[in-house]
Amino acid sequence: MGVIHANPGPGVRPGALIHSLLDEAVADAPDAHAVRDAAGVWTYARLGELSRAAAAWLAARGVGRGDRVLVQLPSIRETVALFYGASRIGAVFVPVNPAMKEFHLGAVIGNAEPALVITTGERTGVLAGLTSAPVHDLGSVWTEVERAAGQGAREGSAPAPDGVRPDDVAVLIYTSGSTAAPKAVVCPHAQVVFATRALVGELGYRADDVVFCRFPLSWDYGLYKVLMTCAARCEIVLADAESDLVLLRRMRETGATVVPIVPSLAAMIATLARRETGAPPPVRMFTNTGAALPPATIEALRAAFPGVRVVRQFGQTECKRISVMPPEEDRERPDAVGRPLPGTRVLILGEDGRELPPGQVGEIVVTGPHVMPGYWRAPEVTARTFRRDPATGETRLHTGDYGSLDADGYLYFEGRRDDMFKRKGIRMSTIEIEAAAMDLPGVRAAAVLPPTADRDLALCVETELEPHVVLRELARRLEPAKVPALCRTVTDLPLTLHGKNERASLAALFEGSTR
Repeated sequence: MGVIHANPGPGVRPGALIHSLLDEAVADAPDAHAVRDAAGVWTYARLGELSRAAAAWLAARGVGRGDRVLVQLPSIRETVALFYGASRIGAVFVPVNPAMKEFHLGAVIGNAEPALVITTGERTGVLAGLTSAPVHDLGSVWTEVERAAGQGAREGSAPAPDGVRPDDVAVLIYTSGSTAAPKAVVCPHAQVVFATRALVGELGYRADDVVFCRFPLSWDYGLYKVLMTCAARCEIVLADAESDLVLLRRMRETGATVVPIVPSLAAMIATLARRETGAPPPVRMFTNTGAALPPATIEALRAAFPGVRVVRQFGQTECKRISVMPPEEDRERPDAVGRPLPGTRVLILGEDGRELPPGQVGEIVVTGPHVMPGYWRAPEVTARTFRRDPATGETRLHTGDYGSLDADGYLYFEGRRDDMFKRKGIRMSTIEIEAAAMDLPGVRAAAVLPPTADRDLALCVETELEPHVVLRELARRLEPAKVPALCRTVTDLPLTLHGKNERASLAALFEGSTR
């Protein structure tokens, strides 16, 4: 497809390149810890050297500007260096979840058409059977990269040439959606760097922070933590492969001060902390996105980590982040998901496309320098989601999410279009029912399926409680019409590779059930 350029939007300064974040960190704090995994730690100077060597390795194999480099790798330091290396030569980094199987991998490879693939172990043979592009094992790649980095340090060789522009595509992030095949959000350098700097400013990352990341780098939630720590000159701990049993110990050993969470991880941390008798890890801030944290989980985190801030956020990969609750206001407006990022704007539009006043619920529409240009090779879905403002011509992201703004500009999330339905004459959302289920002690995760012609309102919960106990407790928390008719309990809630509820698998649990 060649090089794609996207309008970086207002407020994006020249030189807004992903690898420029690293180069600035190397210049400012070369000896500071940059990235740690189970095998060791690199300083910013070392990460800079290895990223340049990785860029040279890619360039030597014919990878150039606009070419896709697909990696199916764990969350380790080498993946980070390859990410920055691809950025240096203008290649498009395509991280895919290490757990992704051939069924989806074939669709992703066919869509991305990578020029080169890097994976590890037995996955090398699997991917070689799915693409005509060269497939390299990380072990041999890294032997050559480290050798080149050592020679470069001794000989003072120049880095691989870049010539990269801020509107070049930097990353394709594949997300699950309404179609069977994953779709890729096109992420140019300018939008990524803008979102990174805005988030660091809003969350107040500090140079002495240690960010403990349990998410794969194929998720934007994980990948952006690499960039945000770089912008703040602090350390990221890549702990995706760490055992749950040693989670708190590793947080303590690494001195974790900031921990990004989703509700399931938050519930696990709170449960483990209740069993601990020693001093808690030095966490000063938990940052949540994805789904709302149940109030009971928030209070459990506050009890286990004295003085901690639990920060609510809201966003989509299509613009990275929409809103952030200021950390110092984490106890205020408990139903809000924050205020828009600086330099961005949130609109609430009615069905007629007109802007609604504060307090009224409509579709959440976003404008600003962080709005991505669309989906890779998907013009129809791009046209539906990324639309031009009829008055200004500016690209607006129609999120498909519904919510409202208050008079002070804080955002309140109500649910997605698909999450909202009527039952017994009452309009409701799966979000509110899931939140009530998550309020039950012993429930780790919950997913609600709206009623269909063949099945009534259904609930699946990850818990050891009996289904009748769950429904009985829900009846104490919800109006009668909102109490599900069906309930199944499971040990592990089925999730997609992107951490969302796997609706097809959930529906299969209720096949043949009408009540």
